[in-house]
Amino acid sequence: MLCDLKQRGFYRGVNLGGWMSQCDYSPERLDGFITEADFEQIARWGFDHVRIPIDYNVIQCEDGSMKEEGLARIDRALALCERYGLHTVLDLHKTQGFSFDAGEHEAGFFESAAYQEKFYAIWECFARRWGEKAGSVMFELLNEVTEKAYLPAWKRISREAVRRIRAFAPEVDVLLGSYNWNSARTLGELDAPYDDHVLYNFHFYEPHDFTHQGAYWEAPYRDVSARYTYAESGASETYFESFLAPALEKAEKEGCTLYCGEYGVIDIVPPEEAVKWFRDLHKVFERHGIGRSLWSYKQMDFGLADARMDGVRDELLRLV
Repeated sequence: MLCDLKQRGFYRGVNLGGWMSQCDYSPERLDGFITEADFEQIARWGFDHVRIPIDYNVIQCEDGSMKEEGLARIDRALALCERYGLHTVLDLHKTQGFSFDAGEHEAGFFESAAYQEKFYAIWECFARRWGEKAGSVMFELLNEVTEKAYLPAWKRISREAVRRIRAFAPEVDVLLGSYNWNSARTLGELDAPYDDHVLYNFHFYEPHDFTHQGAYWEAPYRDVSARYTYAESGASETYFESFLAPALEKAEKEGCTLYCGEYGVIDIVPPEEAVKWFRDLHKVFERHGIGRSLWSYKQMDFGLADARMDGVRDELLRLV
């Protein structure tokens, strides 16, 4: 389904990374990292939605039963979104047996029927609890499938997940991404959408050597010592247009809307250089009506609200 995400209120978003995911899961973190004041600030900055990454252990026990305390936290977040006129993407950032981050030591999801049933249970629960909010809430099935080898299983699993969601939420929009950490270049390998309420989703951090220069978590896998200016990175508006071409072609072929669930530049890059990247990328997003959610609101090595962005934030907010 082709839809106008600007009109729908899922066009200019920001991620609340590190709140219910990629954290120590302490009550202090879950209760204090993001507060009502943050939702108010996000709305004041002109965003129309937030993406909330959620790790399964916040909302689900190891036996697959759901944690009411965790679900109630999401209830409160949705109430704050409504209070400040924000829509919401609920993103399952980690499920039992799989995480995009190898350091999480989750394994076996794509081979295990038991893990997959726990995954379906999460989405059936979300659909029952929030499916009636179809105009203001989207579901993102799973953050960043990594390996191509997982794709056949992922196609089957994602289709079954949507089928089960539809039993309780026939009209809620579902975001579906491909492998290689949700690359735009692998979207073409997905099947046609299950129905008219499935949107194609990708994440964008290209050129990776620019946006992730100095990323300490990648040091075991690649050299992160090099530093690049935007001009040295090889990026440009033309580069972005070319990189996104396969995703745009797939979306046009299937009559499906595109959404970018994450994009950003690491805090090691000087803010003035980061703004150059955002400026050119947003020209392409605007040209094609691509809704998006910036990574990330604060901290998490990419924070928009961090003090280092004070000198360029107003300009960046005009771009996004």
